[in-house]
Amino acid sequence: MLPRVLQKDQFAKFVSFLMDRYRIVAPVAKGPQFSFERIPSTEAIGQIRMDYDQTILPPKKFFLPPYEQLLSFTGRTPENVSPAVNVTPTAILGVHPYDLHGLATTGAALCQAPLDPYYQTRREAAVLIGLNIKTYINEHQFMADMNTLEPPEGQFDLFLTDLGDRYYMEIGSETGSQLAQSSGCCESADTDDHQAKQTYDAEKIEHFFKRLPYNTRYLPELLDQSYDSLLWDAISQKCFSCGSCTNVCPTCYCFDVQDKLALDAAGGNRQRKWDSCQLKVFAEVAGGENFREHRASRLRHRMFRKGKFILERTGKLGCVGCGRCSLHCVVAISILEAFQQIADQAIVTES
Repeated sequence: MLPRVLQKDQFAKFVSFLMDRYRIVAPVAKGPQFSFERIPSTEAIGQIRMDYDQTILPPKKFFLPPYEQLLSFTGRTPENVSPAVNVTPTAILGVHPYDLHGLATTGAALCQAPLDPYYQTRREAAVLIGLNIKTYINEHQFMADMNTLEPPEGQFDLFLTDLGDRYYMEIGSETGSQLAQSSGCCESADTDDHQAKQTYDAEKIEHFFKRLPYNTRYLPELLDQSYDSLLWDAISQKCFSCGSCTNVCPTCYCFDVQDKLALDAAGGNRQRKWDSCQLKVFAEVAGGENFREHRASRLRHRMFRKGKFILERTGKLGCVGCGRCSLHCVVAISILEAFQQIADQAIVTES
């Protein structure tokens, strides 16, 4: 499927075309920051910020909401259980490559046995329109190391590159191809468009430098070697165990499930909400035993999840290098620095 071009003066028309078919979600300004939010009407299209740097939360929140009702029930028999799968076909605009990778990783985890039908149904009803990026926006990012600068194959429908007065539109799926053709807004890319995209890619390579002193294929082994390191105790001295890091992570998918009974105990509903391995009660079980009672063990667990455990489950690293966890940490704990330090320790140990 050959690339196409969307002139910027046709962007509002293209979004209006999508709005007739989908709920539209796009980046908008939230004070000095940005957030993926629903665009309620054509009058609000002007609020879309395709020049945004990074959103506070990743688009994962539309597939795995922070809070949702799973089912309602009455009585004590399965016949009286009503699942609550509410799905609205949604088009999400302006998803950066690392967030596309985050969705691919989360999907790989939740769409294998045991299957999460709530996530899967929402994802299958969604259209993803990615947006290219040219440079790091802060010192916390390291997407070049995590190989998340380009969109993951088969995990997007359209992918836009800003060429000034137009978007270069790459087609990632049959759905994307149909939307581009039937919108009446897109034209075939010509030689100048292809050349401009190549120039963009060449500049992009120059701007994204690697920040880890090793190839990430060694990260799982380096983490293994660091398991008993005092590094985790040292870093955890600052940690508040607040869970801010996991809340903003594109690949964290842990949740808690609770049944809420009605006052007469004759019915109720089952709810789930985001949970965090950084909270002290997360690994607590019946009898009060806690498998990760200490902050150091919880922080180590998160780092292992990002660099090893999710990889073993999905075949994809659990960190996309977006830097959100470090940026939003109230005490400035950096996952990039931790990954750098375990390499330094390994070098000292082997010397």
